[in-house]
Amino acid sequence: MKLLPVSCAVAFFLSGCGSIRDQFVGTRVQDECNTTWNVCSTTVGCFLGDRSYVEGRFPGRNQVGLKLFEPSEVTLTLHLFESAGAGEQTVMNFFENSCGSRVRVELTGRALLAENEQTGVVVRSVELSGIGDHLIEVESDARTKYLMKLDVLPLRLRDTR
Repeated sequence: MKLLPVSCAVAFFLSGCGSIRDQFVGTRVQDECNTTWNVCSTTVGCFLGDRSYVEGRFPGRNQVGLKLFEPSEVTLTLHLFESAGAGEQTVMNFFENSCGSRVRVELTGRALLAENEQTGVVVRSVELSGIGDHLIEVESDARTKYLMKLDVLPLRLRDTR
């Protein structure tokens, strides 16, 4: 059993301070990603939204769908745990609808694990302008388990802040 710092342990009992996993998940439910959806001439197991997350393991690749109703900032957040090796590279691909173009984000293995260790999560945001179904793909040779979620902020709302 992992011991919490005293301040967090006290706060846990008084105000609901939970584990990093609990904070990451919040009120979202786990999607097992065990269905079949066609997105960009490939098959994904689920569509993620603001009420769901997936759990997985690297090394490997995870592909999920995301439906956008207007141009938006899409934020992919990973929480890594039980890490056994950094690997060389992690790539996040955010495809526009119909996969006509993509935004590719690369991290070295060391950067991936260092960011997760410092902040508890790895976060990357991109702007996607197409309306409809989008393919989101994460591939890594790191040896770790992870939780992944997506958040969407319409650009019209972001630009008014």
